Amino acid sequence: MIELLQEYWRPFLYSDGYHMTGLAMTMWLLSASICIGFLVSIPLSIAWVSPKRYIRWPVRFYTYLFRGTPLYIQLLICYTGIYSIAAVRAQPLLDSFFRDAMNCTILAFALNTCAYTTEIFAGAIRSMAHGEVEAAKAYGLSGWKLYAYVIMPSALRRSLPYYSNEVILMLHSTTVAFTATIPDILKIARDANSATFLTFQSFGIAAIIYLCVTFTLVGLFRLAERRWLAFLGPTH
Repeated sequence: MIELLQEYWRPFLYSDGYHMTGLAMTMWLLSASICIGFLVSIPLSIAWVSPKRYIRWPVRFYTYLFRGTPLYIQLLICYTGIYSIAAVRAQPLLDSFFRDAMNCTILAFALNTCAYTTEIFAGAIRSMAHGEVEAAKAYGLSGWKLYAYVIMPSALRRSLPYYSNEVILMLHSTTVAFTATIPDILKIARDANSATFLTFQSFGIAAIIYLCVTFTLVGLFRLAERRWLAFLGPTH
């Protein structure tokens, strides 16, 4: 029994030298999708609050589309739906990209988290005190400088508690990666359960790993909040 457990549960945390561990794969999916989504969401959030409709409405449609449909369906469309289009397979670059399960998974995750992050940042921009913007304009800041030096730094700091929730939810959402046969934590747990029929132990270990990662992320975000949101606390 011990040998059986070691054979199927070792991939959770230990690598064989050729494949990533389940934990490493999950963290890679999370990190890649979060980084891409974060970088893209900054210009999109600025476009979301633009007074020009032809700039604002495409972004709003994108966020409503990806927030209004399940991530599982989005992954299926990226993984199997897009590649089934003949025009995609006819293009060598697109064919190579969408034939790779990892590329499709990260694309779906990044598009999904970007939509939620865009809404978070756009909400933070809209809730900024009017006096902050007016004070910046009084110092001669306008256009991109106003956003780069005043609006976005303030919005990013204020949205940190909400963004931390999105990162945690994205961690939990990576569990659908097994659909694309990505060997993340849940995929290894499912394989261990199928091989050993020890359901409680297999998924229990996966749950403990997710719990530890979640608490680690929560702790890191709490430290970040104490550092960058200290000015919102009491002054006495």
